[in-house]
Formats: sequence, structure tokens, C-alpha cells
Amino acid sequence: MSEESILSDDLLRQLISVGEVDILVGLPTQNNAKTIGETAQIIRSGLLKYFPRARTAILDADAGSRDGTPGLVTAAAISDTGESEMPQSLRTMHCITTTLAGTEKKGTALQTMVAAADLLRARVCAVISPETTRITPEWIDRLVRPIYQDDFDLVTPTYRRHAYDGILITNLLYPVTRALFGRRVREPNPADFAFSGKFGAYLMDRESWWQELGESGAEFCFTAAAIAGDYRLQQSFLGTKDRAENRSADLVLAMRRTLSALFWSLDEYYDAWSNHNSESQPVPTEGAEYETTLEPVRVNRKRFYEMFRSGVADLEPVLATILTTPTLEELKRCINTAEASVPFSDELWARTIYEFAGSYHHAVISRDHIIQALVPLYRGRVYTYLEQINVASPQKVEQDIEAVCRTFERCKPTLAAMWARRQGGS
Repeated sequence: MSEESILSDDLLRQLISVGEVDILVGLPTQNNAKTIGETAQIIRSGLLKYFPRARTAILDADAGSRDGTPGLVTAAAISDTGESEMPQSLRTMHCITTTLAGTEKKGTALQTMVAAADLLRARVCAVISPETTRITPEWIDRLVRPIYQDDFDLVTPTYRRHAYDGILITNLLYPVTRALFGRRVREPNPADFAFSGKFGAYLMDRESWWQELGESGAEFCFTAAAIAGDYRLQQSFLGTKDRAENRSADLVLAMRRTLSALFWSLDEYYDAWSNHNSESQPVPTEGAEYETTLEPVRVNRKRFYEMFRSGVADLEPVLATILTTPTLEELKRCINTAEASVPFSDELWARTIYEFAGSYHHAVISRDHIIQALVPLYRGRVYTYLEQINVASPQKVEQDIEAVCRTFERCKPTLAAMWARRQGGS
């Protein structure tokens, strides 16, 4: 694919005027005025502190902000506030901004960054979430240096997280990625990550990646492509993960974005996961592989259970087209079980996800409806998980996550069997 097909004329002119860079940092923004100024300034500080001799640029790929976000990025990127004692760059640091006309898809922003990095011949491109509030200059070093100096191709983060945070990752994305692709990537759908110019060039040549990415959770597609392509992965511990985001965000939307990417990747990289039968392997990690905190947090666990019960009952005809009869019958027994008995076992959860993936592959009904039908079942799994870790230690939380992962690995033949079927159901 050519850069011109994704890059606007104005952006092309800006990139051509820059020439070539060693490091590109991308910000996929949309109405982030509350956080973006400080984030961009810290990125600048990190580049100056750790890579003063490198040719650098910051790219703001903005999805039509109405709050002045691009101007704040530009102002912060050229500011020297607080840098009087910091090494000064021997080269000009460029700031590039572009508006992604007619789209709110984050995948398009990431496609733009890949194409821009390729045109600029960047050795490294780091992507930083514009919603990040805990970023420090060290983040830039920890994401960029493994590629810049040690020739890794994809660096994903590890964080210090509360046990109740990131449950979609710990109970679904991480176990599935680990079981199917054989690599223990703790954050397979990273908001903050970096990739090499070599890996970016590989993505540029994959037409299907360009056609489908804008419709799905783009970050996960980076991870799946890197593992399937046998590129060198590293994880870097960044510290506490805290976002200035709405914690009551639409779960359906979140699952659409992440699961469409996951299920698409299973189709795209079928040969990679179907031929992988050995035990999963750890990924080289700089710093901690994980840190879990358990500060008191009020969560209405009963509400999760109630929504799970009503969802299974209301969607039984739909679930019958997606799940095998034994799995559906076991779910029906769960909703008739006393709340305190924690019914949604690791094995039932693994079988459920694999059967959903197989039905998505065969498109037994609308694929969007398949993902929506999984939402109440996920709530049931969240209820069970929260009950399990309610009085647990951080060590016990990790043991429970490890147990889920091993169950997904053991149940992998379920997905292989579903993949071979012509239809879902019993």
C-alpha cells in the first residue's frame, strides 16, 4: 500500500518538509484538551532527556477535535518550560498535525502513524494515549530504547493496576492471546506502545490489515501481527496506569472494538495459531511483569449478576445459535444458582469464548449481534471474578489469572473443533 492512499495532501507536504527522523511519537487525539497539553510537553521532555541527538517528531493525528486539541499539542511540543537543566537537542524537533476528515475511528489514526513513520523512515514510532495522566519522561525511554538500541520490533507496556481494573484484559484478551498465539503479552491491546520501522514496513505491505483495521480495535492488531510474523517483542513496565476516562463507558462499544479485533485476527492469522501447539512462552520484560493493588473500591457486584441472569434468559434463542447445547445448558444452570455460589467457572468461560469465536468465524448470525450477545455473559464472568478476589491478596489475584490462562490453553481444542464446523449451535 502507498502512503498517499492514507495520508492527506497537507500531511504529505508536512512530512516531506521534515525529511527523515529517527523517532516519531504519535498521538491519536479527539477532544483531549484537558490532558493533551501536559502529555505532549512530557513527551517532548522525554525525547530531549533520553534522545537529545536523535531526529524527532511528534505527530498529532486528530479525529476532528472541537476543543482546540491540535493547537495545544503544537504549543506544548515547542515549549521549553521546565527544561532549563535538560540536555538540548542537537536537531530540530518537529511537530506535525493532521485532521482525519470524516472519521472517528482510532484505527485510521494508527494507520496514519504507520504510513507517516514509513515515509519519514523512522527507526521507532511510539504511540501514546492522549488520555494518559500518569505519563512521565521515563515512559518514552522505556518504550523507545528497546527498539532504538536493541532492535526489538514491538514494545508493549506493563502497568501497576488495581485488581478491579482491566478485567476484560485479564479474563479475556490476555488468556486468549496467550493460549492461541503462545506468547504471554500482558497488555495485548496496548494504549501506549512502540514499533520498529521494520515492523511498520511489514504492516504497510499487508493489504488486509489496511482494509480492516479502521473497523476494529487497532491496538490488538499490532500485537497479533507481530506475534504471527515472528517479530521480536518486549514488555516495559511503565508504572501506574490511570486514565482520565469515563469509567462507566459503554461496555458494548468497548467489547465491539476489542473483540472484533480479536476475532478478525483469528481469521487473519489462522495458520499461526492453529499450528501452535506448544506451551506458551514468556515475553522479555524490562521491569515488573505486573503489579497489582487492592485499595478499597466500591463495586456493585450484585448488579453484574442480575444483568447476567436477565441477559441469558432474554437472549436464550440467540445464544442457541452461537453456543453448543452443553455450554448453553450449563449457562442456564448458572442463572438458576444462588448468587453467592460463584457459578461461572474458568472452564465454562473458556468454552464460551471459543464457541463465540467459532460462531463469529462462521457468521452464524450478524457478527455484531454475536459480540453484543457476549456482553451479559462477560458480566457474569466479571461477577465471578470479583467474588473470587474480594478478600484476596495480590499474589492470589495473580494465581487466579494464571489459572484462567492455563484453562484457556487446555481448552484450545474447543476452538479448533468450532473452526472446522459449518454451523454453530448444538
